[in-house]
Amino acid sequence: MTESILESIKKRLGIMEEYKHFDQDILMDINTTFVKLNQLGVGPEKGYRITGSNEVWSDYLSEDYYSLLECVKSYMFLEVRMLFDPPVGSVAETYKAEIAEWQWRITVMMDTINDMEE
Repeated sequence: MTESILESIKKRLGIMEEYKHFDQDILMDINTTFVKLNQLGVGPEKGYRITGSNEVWSDYLSEDYYSLLECVKSYMFLEVRMLFDPPVGSVAETYKAEIAEWQWRITVMMDTINDMEE
């Protein structure tokens, strides 16, 4: 859970950690996706943002939400990919469908978590 949010997304995008040229663009897309996650009810109530490589996934969600976090990571990658380097044609449609599915799954998980906490 000590994995850097920025570096893990860069890795999924196929960008080496030491290559910093696109970091600001990727940071902006990650933070945009955190807004979407906040609207789905995930994360800190007042929202969350990162400023570099120092923020790790466990800063965002505690280990108590490990299953949810794995869904969030997949969702984050797909959203950032669509913003940063959008695919074309049928690949784009596949990504859009995957994003919709992850949004649904995250919403269901949040409903379950909220029901358990009541």
